[in-house]
Amino acid sequence: QLVESGGGSVQAGGSLRLSCTASGNTLHSSCMAWFRQAPGKEREGVARIATGSGNTYYADSVKGRVTISQDNAKNTLYLQIASLKPEDTGMYSCAAGLVCYHWAYWGQGTQVTVS
Repeated sequence: QLVESGGGSVQAGGSLRLSCTASGNTLHSSCMAWFRQAPGKEREGVARIATGSGNTYYADSVKGRVTISQDNAKNTLYLQIASLKPEDTGMYSCAAGLVCYHWAYWGQGTQVTVS
């Protein structure tokens, strides 16, 4: 019910736009977010958005380089990442929930590799 796409292998300094298409019960979510997990590291929250107000939050590690946005007509959540660094490498997953921090739905993830 959450399907990510847009990952790939890019050179440092490049940019990517990840997409997360929602369907089914996830469409009623009030909060959505992007997480990432690098090899050997814990999963970390990258950005989240309150779907009603549009309020956003960004992790300090990506602030200024990342933009989370939503297209309600397309039921799609986006994550635009600029000035990619090797430390941005990881599996990026989207999550959704009725409230933030209670993520009821997760996607399978899309791999981002920066070299």
